[in-house]
Amino acid sequence: MNLVEITPDNHDITLNIAYATTDNFTGAPVYRRSACYLHKKAEKCLKKASRYAKKLGYRFKIYDAFRPTEAQWVLWSHTPDPMFLADPRRGSPHSRGIAVDLTLIDETGKDLEMGTSFDTFHPKSHHGSFDVSPEAQRNRHLLMGIMTLSDWDFYQNEWWHYQLFNSQDYPLLSDSV
Repeated sequence: MNLVEITPDNHDITLNIAYATTDNFTGAPVYRRSACYLHKKAEKCLKKASRYAKKLGYRFKIYDAFRPTEAQWVLWSHTPDPMFLADPRRGSPHSRGIAVDLTLIDETGKDLEMGTSFDTFHPKSHHGSFDVSPEAQRNRHLLMGIMTLSDWDFYQNEWWHYQLFNSQDYPLLSDSV
């Protein structure tokens, strides 16, 4: 198996796995437990990004990473919006273990202002949106800079979503892993 567990102790991050709680757009838990996994290549890129963030006085809060194909179907069944969710028939980078949803937090653990919350399915969530404050725009650019410097690609419609390049090169994974 190519998945590595992402933990606060080993990766200097905070976990807030949204789909293991009711605090997500479905209003119900989608995952049985709050755990975070990434493909081993993505885990190396996350460690690199975490080092850059730390040098600037920040850390990451992770909302989601590997998402089994079965969970992608649950999300798609609730909100089949291709602007914000991958059709599970095509496959999601999350279901390949190569995507992460995250934000930056300061030294006190407070989220940096990003203009919208995670999973706000609205044009304000897009990179480059001018409908958010200048502070939020700067923070989004900071996050994007850290992530792209660490070999991550971004998704235009979600400021929180980053994935490895060439996602189709990685196999889809199910809940059985």
